[in-house]
Amino acid sequence: MVTLAECLGDCKPKIGVYALTSCYGCQLMLATVQKILDIAKNVSFESFYMLSSESRMPADVDIAFVEGSVSTEKDLEELMEIRKHSRIVVAMGACAVNGGVQSWSEGEKTCDELHKAVYGDEKIDMKPLQATPIDKHVEVDYYIHGCPPEEDELMYSISTFLFGTFPERVDYPVCAECRLKGNPCILIERGAPCLGPVTTAGCDARCISFDTPCVGCRGPVPFDTAWFDSLAMVFKKKGLSKDYVRDRMRIFGAHEDKLDEMLDKIYGGNE
Repeated sequence: MVTLAECLGDCKPKIGVYALTSCYGCQLMLATVQKILDIAKNVSFESFYMLSSESRMPADVDIAFVEGSVSTEKDLEELMEIRKHSRIVVAMGACAVNGGVQSWSEGEKTCDELHKAVYGDEKIDMKPLQATPIDKHVEVDYYIHGCPPEEDELMYSISTFLFGTFPERVDYPVCAECRLKGNPCILIERGAPCLGPVTTAGCDARCISFDTPCVGCRGPVPFDTAWFDSLAMVFKKKGLSKDYVRDRMRIFGAHEDKLDEMLDKIYGGNE
């Protein structure tokens, strides 16, 4: 890990904001941060196509914020160039951090099968790849979760860099925020298929506060602390099938190496 203090003297940090395969929602969130103009006074945006047509890719920058998954050869080529020209690389949002919803078929269908299902016999200019998080290909220094990230998370991350320190990664689940808000547990009390126990916090339990089960859009809790087996045990007692639970957990967690192993502990490997 490197910090901005190791990269800079008294000059403004140079920032690049890039998108691979994504919906551009993370860039949009960053572009509409209420204090973006205050931020812009303290940094130099060398590349941010959503804000300026004069952007360059790649640009030599101190910090690169990258959204999107690697889903084409072009994505991979661009990511390699971004890493080469950046001192700090930040994975921004669910696609960059976890592969996004486009990763749900990891290990299930081949890239050719997916291409056939979506495009039929039509040809596209870029060669497709199985969607993957960016840290499968390059070293990532920091992560910002969310689909898209919260405004205060973006402000916090940029602010820490400006002060010469680094953002701490959230390492606890949505359930912690949900209980702090005083919400009743819709999983325990109603059997709703809520993924709050295994999902990275930071959203202030927004969906659950509106009586909607967490779908896991912020990705599994990092550092191998997403206990899919414990949650699966509760789901099984609530009558939910292994296939349903697995499909739900894979929406934003298909690249979790231990997911199937943990589910097999609870449901068995042949169900």
